[in-house]
Amino acid sequence: MATLIAVNVGMPADVSWKGRTTHTGIWKRPVTGPRMVRRLNLEGDGQGDLGGHGGPNRAVLVYQLDSYRHWQEYLKRDDFVHGQFGENFTVDGLPDDEVCIGDQYRIGDALFEVTQPRVTCYRVGLRMDEPQMPALLVSHGRPGFYFKVLTEGLVQAGDEITKTLHGPEGMTVQEIDALLYKPGHPRPQLERALGIPALSPGWRGSIQSLLEDDGGGHGGNSGLTGAAVPPPAWPGFRRLAVTDITAESSSVFSLGLGAEDGTPLPPALPGQFISVRMQPLPLDPPVIRSYSLSAAPGAAEYRISVKQEPQGVGSSYLHQHVAVHDSLEVAAPRGSFILTKSTRPLVLISAGVGVTPVLAMLHSLAAKSDPRAVWWVHGARDGREHPFAKEVRALLERLPASHQHVTYSRPREADILGADYQSAGRLSPQILADLRLPAEAEAYVCGPTVFMDAMTKALADLGLDASRVHTEAFGSAGSINPGVKQTDRPAPHLPDKPPGSPTGPSVSFARSSITAPWSPGYGSLLDLAEACDVPVKWSCRSGVCHTCESSLLQGQVGYSPDPIDPPQTGNVLICCSQPDVDIVLDL
Repeated sequence: MATLIAVNVGMPADVSWKGRTTHTGIWKRPVTGPRMVRRLNLEGDGQGDLGGHGGPNRAVLVYQLDSYRHWQEYLKRDDFVHGQFGENFTVDGLPDDEVCIGDQYRIGDALFEVTQPRVTCYRVGLRMDEPQMPALLVSHGRPGFYFKVLTEGLVQAGDEITKTLHGPEGMTVQEIDALLYKPGHPRPQLERALGIPALSPGWRGSIQSLLEDDGGGHGGNSGLTGAAVPPPAWPGFRRLAVTDITAESSSVFSLGLGAEDGTPLPPALPGQFISVRMQPLPLDPPVIRSYSLSAAPGAAEYRISVKQEPQGVGSSYLHQHVAVHDSLEVAAPRGSFILTKSTRPLVLISAGVGVTPVLAMLHSLAAKSDPRAVWWVHGARDGREHPFAKEVRALLERLPASHQHVTYSRPREADILGADYQSAGRLSPQILADLRLPAEAEAYVCGPTVFMDAMTKALADLGLDASRVHTEAFGSAGSINPGVKQTDRPAPHLPDKPPGSPTGPSVSFARSSITAPWSPGYGSLLDLAEACDVPVKWSCRSGVCHTCESSLLQGQVGYSPDPIDPPQTGNVLICCSQPDVDIVLDL
């Protein structure tokens, strides 16, 4: 008979960590006497990051005494207390290799259902004073698991734990955890996992992504990163010839790029981008800029469309110094802002030159006369600043169920309402509401960050699930630093005080226009990026979650420690890697 050994609670608090402040509820402490268990948590308990923890499917975290003993021996420690692993219930019994997703248990007056393994993040390492703890929990098959509360009630230490229902498919917590995080992902097990109604929506979406990934031998984990994309068609940079230069509007121009020997270029997926390396001044270091491909995917040549910014180094160089028959150094197409395998209605939303990736998507849809309903929503200043207007209209005419709404923020007298544009003013939540977009649609949004944030919120308010709203940022991408309190971040810069002698390879952060020398004192590429205030995304910081996976435009890296599941070919996990040679990262 399994037993509830301790009930542990704790409210979120601010904790100093790595020179920053993180808001976390990982510190749990045992309480005596009965405690009420509610749908979202226990009385007196809370979660600091409701994006990664908490909610009805992650109401109560369970960890086992047997795992306590395992870690005491493995880590050579004897200082553990109940709640050490951030769990609400410390239990004797219920091992991860026996408890199944969908199992139901009665404890005290309450009834619980097992929904998913623990999602490991850096905070368990913070609590344990062991940074590799997130990876260790997965590699050792001892993650612990979450309960959903089916019936609220009182529980207390000493209560017996009675199993009342066996979960369908009989897939253990350990098996489900390995299915997502470890290499392999066998298809029969993925299909079995999706047959468990109790499996939480987040895990169900990850398993579905793995099931839809046809592999192709390029590695990676689409269950953690989202869309599966082929590896880059060539390593590093190669020279492509400029075959055409076309003015698309008063400030946007397009460059055609082809192979120097005239052979067709490898196809790109609709929505992907290429990076261009330029050296505007001979004695200055090169600059790298990324531009979305705007032409039909599968064309023999690539087309990029560039907005000429008054102070833009890259756009000014391309506009003023590059001519037809010149050549440019170009990295292969990359990016996961692509059309997913779906039959849902589509909403393509853009502003300004953010039109380029969704234009490539529109080309792809028109090429096969896609029967789905497609909404094309675009914002421009006026007719002179409206690139590809005729091209878009021609493509929409080839779609049997297309809709278009263009707004001009400052239309000219020459611009015709109803023909050139459908409304005056900026794209707004009200305009989206008036379009009556279907809540089941898949949406793709590209433009300035403020614009994307506003559109994403507006779509959520209209009922679109966040997992079906995809965004693409120009320039530096946004950060994901769960739980860390945000402060005013300075612009990317060279590190103030490099640890040790920076005599190693150079590390270039392409989107941030920073090149810094490597020093082993940093520990990882993530540490160097943070020292440079380069926007980064991470969660586990130990090679498990793939949140930090980034494109490696050039060079190669080594890993210490090795990641649980390697990234896709052409990508790198910056949280646990170090440069072997000079590298260029798409950050």
